[in-house]
Amino acid sequence: AEARTYIQNLYLVERVCGICCIAHTLNFVMVTEELLGVEVPPRAQYLRVIASELNRIHSHLLWLGIAAHEIGFDTLFMYVWRDRELVMDLLEALTGNRVTYAINTFGGVRRDITPEMAARIKRGMERIEERTAYYKELCAREPTVLKRTLGIGILKPRDAVSLCAVGPTLRASAVGRDVRRDDPYLVYDEIPFEVAVHDGCDVLARVVVRCDEVIESARMVRYAIDHLPQGPFRVRVPRRVPPGEAVSRNEAPRGEVIHYVRSNGTDRPERVKIRSPTLANIPPVCKMLVGCYIADIPIVLASIDPCFSCTDRVAIVDVNTWKGRIWTDEQLRRYSLKWYRRK
Repeated sequence: AEARTYIQNLYLVERVCGICCIAHTLNFVMVTEELLGVEVPPRAQYLRVIASELNRIHSHLLWLGIAAHEIGFDTLFMYVWRDRELVMDLLEALTGNRVTYAINTFGGVRRDITPEMAARIKRGMERIEERTAYYKELCAREPTVLKRTLGIGILKPRDAVSLCAVGPTLRASAVGRDVRRDDPYLVYDEIPFEVAVHDGCDVLARVVVRCDEVIESARMVRYAIDHLPQGPFRVRVPRRVPPGEAVSRNEAPRGEVIHYVRSNGTDRPERVKIRSPTLANIPPVCKMLVGCYIADIPIVLASIDPCFSCTDRVAIVDVNTWKGRIWTDEQLRRYSLKWYRRK
């Protein structure tokens, strides 16, 4: 990122994670707009919320299907992914793409929403809310789901806080933290919603929290469409960013994402640092795995909705001196080859 322009980086950060891509571009444009001192039009902010919540719905439905697959409930997997297709179609209608959406840009969004598209999205949200409520009820009484999730992968509230869990992983351990409510950005302080919290502290609780979040997101999208203000959806911004530094964070589907950018007055950032939610949730999942059966490892690991593409790093720490260093993927690869040859 530090070798590319801000415009080029807008496409680069979207590929940090193919599922949370809107969250990453949103963070990057917000932190850059803060450095530029740009005020984004209200209509653009509402459109960003709509896109972000559609992305959250898509991510959670994708996860619910995979979680069902991990426990051998492939019928549920296929039903959920069928409904996920509806959200992908809506995102394609809104942004022009089904995977990496490229909707956020500096100063606003790239595309406006038409009345016909708004009506279509509202109908889709009604369908998604109805289907997700059914899936939530099903998971709460289906023996196949309960056997594999109830009491599995326990993460107590104090451990969730001390290990810095984020997102649904944290909220399923009875800790109600959500960046959208606690540190509002865009227009989240204007849109009514409830933070989904569950006190089960197990895999089932993480299923329920994500189902509740899908339902809340569907309601938020409908509210945002009904209260969408008139006006421009984008303003022009300069290519060169004045010297400074800023931090931006938002609530991605997996949890809090943090972007730090330092500018030097050119069209390229001097420093870019990204903290992804999966990196924050790896210590908690290690705690969840203590004492569990090997057969439960797949669903416990899946319960944090891991994205290893945005956590591609490893820290080597000498426990005798507590000195550490970061290994690149090539160094790790060479070490693994050497280790297996010796083995």
